[in-house]
Amino acid sequence: MLSQPETSEALSGGSTGRALVIHPVSKTPPGRVSNQVASRSTGARLDEAVGLARAIRLDVIRAEVASVSRPRPSSFLGSGTVENFAELISEYEIGLAIIDAALSPVQQRNLERRWQAKVIDRTGLILEIFGERARTHEGRLQVELAALTYQRSRLVRSWTHLERQRGGFGFLGGPGESQLEIDRRLIGERIARLKRDLDATRRTRALHRKARRRVPYPVVALVGYTNAGKSTLFNQLTRSSVTAGDMLFATLDPTMRRLGLPSGRQVILSDTVGFISDLPTHLVAAFRATLEEVTEADIIVHVRDAHHPDSEAQRSDVLNVLADLGLDQPTEDGLIEAMNKIDLLDPTTRLGIAQQRLRNSQNVALSAVTGEGCDGLIEMIDRRLESASRVVRLDVPLTDGKTLAWIYQRGEVLGRRDDNEAAHISARLPEEDIARLRHRQRLH
Repeated sequence: MLSQPETSEALSGGSTGRALVIHPVSKTPPGRVSNQVASRSTGARLDEAVGLARAIRLDVIRAEVASVSRPRPSSFLGSGTVENFAELISEYEIGLAIIDAALSPVQQRNLERRWQAKVIDRTGLILEIFGERARTHEGRLQVELAALTYQRSRLVRSWTHLERQRGGFGFLGGPGESQLEIDRRLIGERIARLKRDLDATRRTRALHRKARRRVPYPVVALVGYTNAGKSTLFNQLTRSSVTAGDMLFATLDPTMRRLGLPSGRQVILSDTVGFISDLPTHLVAAFRATLEEVTEADIIVHVRDAHHPDSEAQRSDVLNVLADLGLDQPTEDGLIEAMNKIDLLDPTTRLGIAQQRLRNSQNVALSAVTGEGCDGLIEMIDRRLESASRVVRLDVPLTDGKTLAWIYQRGEVLGRRDDNEAAHISARLPEEDIARLRHRQRLH
């Protein structure tokens, strides 16, 4: 928060909870092509920004689009636009202005001084949401690391979230703000400590993944844009009750459950944090330990909101985040696109999705709310895993304990009979492991 002598209440006659959302749109000079994503509408982007604000129960009084020819170094917005919003903020007694873009500390500070209201940018708002939603120890460490990385270049802010009764990380201000500034050394020390703790967490996760491989259960990870319905689908498939709702980032901490498939095979289903456009890079870095679960998955189910007008643009955003994690192009066998919320579609649109399904074997249409199509998703997962492995018979000398252990670690042992010389095993193994064993001439 800004380390000015005024509290949030002194900055404005209005409450910090009364918010104005501003979505900047770049003006395109005549004869030039806009670099904005053509399929992402301005209205949808503004609605998303409002949804982010309401995710932490802010009272959005006004939501406006602002044209920006070129971001001003001092205020981001043009002087005329700044004055127009100053009048609006005063008239509606708004205490918080949210700029749906990345602001520099100088821009943020100058806007606050002119508007006499708290100002946060898109990154600060997302971090505030994550700070409020994190429930596990790991989740809180990850969000705090991202928040401090964000704050490090903003030494005009104060570290007050530890004193706040509500969740979040203090970007919104609030009663009792201490005004204590954090210097670079203290932030650096805390960041170093958080990184050590998260490195330990990453090692623990790696051990857990190694243990799961010994069982082994294939891992199926649900990914998708925030509010696409991942957690609702997770609950529908596993009969669980993880937090789900019609809001952005309803789920932050990852959840795993065992899921039985029609073939009798057991898999681990993982629900992960939702993605969003312009996700801060340091937030992706902080959550890398969690998101690495996705890259280790045997199958990724990309849950898409088929009812959203920007579904294709959201798809690109999700694939870009996966690419940032090192998963450049999921294979056809390793990716399923679940077109969710078909219960909200009109008959014509539903027919179009059904026709698309005929052209693309990676797609399945469903409703996580009604359950329609969910059996088809489960069957598709089962078929994908079936095609990626097969059952073989193995004769392994009892003295070759290393190979026996390797088979149990890498495959699903369906049966075993021992005699005086060998273990005769029937096992389901991935094709790449079968090739390794064939090289050692142990297959029949």
